[in-house]
Amino acid sequence: MAGVQDQLEIKFRLTDGSDIGPKSFPAATTVVNLKESILAQWPKEKDNGPRTVKDVKLICAGRVLENNKTVAECRSPLCDVPGGVTTMHVVVQPPSQEKAHASPFQKWGGGHLFS
Repeated sequence: MAGVQDQLEIKFRLTDGSDIGPKSFPAATTVVNLKESILAQWPKEKDNGPRTVKDVKLICAGRVLENNKTVAECRSPLCDVPGGVTTMHVVVQPPSQEKAHASPFQKWGGGHLFS
């Protein structure tokens, strides 16, 4: 029975409502390994897919998961049903979008608006 508890069934919900999985992962799997699995299984016909692990954000129980955490560390008592499937939401955020949302102060070098 302990071996079953060391595994977690996870499906990844994409923004268009489609899913990748479910697939079984060991509790010791890191979030970055989950992201690598998503990259490998990303549907080829979908536009704007992630290119790297940095482009992917995973959300579970309302929290953005950190790359260095394991599946076991990310478990939430609200979401984990014994024998159930955990749904993690996938957000693709290419690095170029982060630069587009820089504040005006960053663009102007932090200069003052008023003299």
